[in-house]
Amino acid sequence: MTATQGWLALVALSVGSTLIAFSGSTGAVIAVAILALAWVKAQIVLNVYLGLSQVPAWSRGFALVLGLFMLGAMGLAVATGAV
Repeated sequence: MTATQGWLALVALSVGSTLIAFSGSTGAVIAVAILALAWVKAQIVLNVYLGLSQVPAWSRGFALVLGLFMLGAMGLAVATGAV
């Protein structure tokens, strides 16, 4: 993925997050959806802009830590009901 493609993907994901947020819906499902989009955006930044795709071991390590963090955040959103 080139930097331009990464930027376009980030813009599209940001528009998606904004549309979900402006939908007026609340609850754990909405929170998890927004967190999932943020997770994808973070992976794009790490791999495209920081160049971690060229260093697979570091990329896997960052993906693991990010994944654990995001799953924890999603778990908290579900546990609290994310009203």
